[in-house]
Amino acid sequence: MKKKQNLAFSLEHARYLKKERRRTLFVVLMQILILVQFFLVWELLARFEIIDSFIFSSPSKMWASFSSLSRSGDLMRHVSATLIETVIGFISATAIGLVIAVLLWLFEPLRRILEPYIVVLNALPKIALGPIIIIWVGAGKGAIIVMAILISVIITIIHILNGFLSVDKDKILLMRTLSANKAQILFKLALPSNVGNIVAALKVNVGMAWVGTIMGEYLVSREGLGYLIVYGGQVFNLSLVMCSTVILTVLAALMYFVVLIVEKIVSR
Repeated sequence: MKKKQNLAFSLEHARYLKKERRRTLFVVLMQILILVQFFLVWELLARFEIIDSFIFSSPSKMWASFSSLSRSGDLMRHVSATLIETVIGFISATAIGLVIAVLLWLFEPLRRILEPYIVVLNALPKIALGPIIIIWVGAGKGAIIVMAILISVIITIIHILNGFLSVDKDKILLMRTLSANKAQILFKLALPSNVGNIVAALKVNVGMAWVGTIMGEYLVSREGLGYLIVYGGQVFNLSLVMCSTVILTVLAALMYFVVLIVEKIVSR
C-alpha cells in the first residue's frame, strides 16, 4: 500500500514538474515573440516611411552601425571599457556598502549619528557632484568608476542595514545570554539570515552601477557606450545612439542573469 502511494506521489510530482516546464517555456517563447514583433513592426514602419527613420532609426540601420563598429574593431574597445568600469564600480560599491552597513549595525551610536546624513546623501542628485569628482580624481576612468560607486553605495548601505536591523531581537538576546560577542552574533546570525537581502542588494546594484557608469561617461570619456551615445547625438547619428543603447541593455541583462545564477547557488 505504501509503495503504491509513493508511486502515485512520484507520478503526480512528475506531472507537476512537466507542467511547470511547459509554463516556463511558454513564458520564454512569448517574451521572445514580443521582442521580435516589436523590432519587426519598427522596421516596417520605417520602411514604409510611417515614421522618420532619421529621427527614430530602424533595426536595419542599427544593424549596419553594429556591423560597422565590429569591422573597425571599435565595438570591443567601447564595450570592454564600459563593462570594466561597471564591474569595478559594482563590486566596489557592494563591498563598501556591506562594510559600512555592518559597522553601523555593530555600533548603534554611530548609526544614529550618521543616519540623517545617509538619507540626505541618498536624496542628493549624484550628477551634481560630477564636476567636483573630475577635479578631485581627474578626467579619466577613475572619475567614471567613482560616479558608479557613488550612485550605488548609499542605496546598498540603506538596503543591507535595514536587513540587519530586522534580525530577530529575541535570537540576538538569546545569543547574548549565551555570552556571544558582537562578532559571533554577526557571523552566526546577522549575516546568514541576510544572505537573501544581500543578494537583493546585488540585483539593485546591477542597474545602479550601469546608470553611474553611463552618467560618468556622459561627463568625461573618450571611449565606452556612453561616449558613443553622446557622440551619436552630437553628430545626429541616431542609429549609433540606438545601437549603443541596445548593446547596453543586453549587457545589463546578462549581468543581471549572472546575479540570478549567484542567487540560485547561494540558496542551494
